[in-house]
Amino acid sequence: MEARMNYLVVVDMQNDFINGVLGTEEAKHIVVDVLKKIQSFEGTIIYTRDTHTKDYLKTREGKNLPVPHCIKGSHGWELAPVIETLRKSDTLTFDKPSFGSMELGHFLEQENLKHPIQSIEFVGLCTDICVISNAIIAKAAAPEAEIIINSSCCAGTTPNGHETALQAMNNCQITIR
Repeated sequence: MEARMNYLVVVDMQNDFINGVLGTEEAKHIVVDVLKKIQSFEGTIIYTRDTHTKDYLKTREGKNLPVPHCIKGSHGWELAPVIETLRKSDTLTFDKPSFGSMELGHFLEQENLKHPIQSIEFVGLCTDICVISNAIIAKAAAPEAEIIINSSCCAGTTPNGHETALQAMNNCQITIR
């Protein structure tokens, strides 16, 4: 397998989702495993950041989840420090204003047209919101690539939400590891 045909997408490993306003114990527990996965991955690594503006509470998401989080430029928006230390200045990072990143999807689609992608692996937060959204977008962008969810490197908003999302992705022919 050529390393450049494999991608790792690190989804929203941001302070607000780990130990901030939307943090969970499950999110805290995956940080070390995500760190190890990034360090050992052979291929292209991509990061996403949930990114909101100060008017978040006026958005549809803000009305449904009235907890300001990941406000661009804030400490909560930043990647966890141990994850940020691994992100190189030229590493692709997609700031996404919604659960899924269309920009990530377009990028993967273009890369797949140049050279067929063999695999796209996902780690990060939250399994039942942003991980599932981006995995489905990746499946559409590169339908012949193996889309992989590294379940031990993901956490949901709740343990039940995590499991439900894994089952839904499995039903969509996404590999769960």
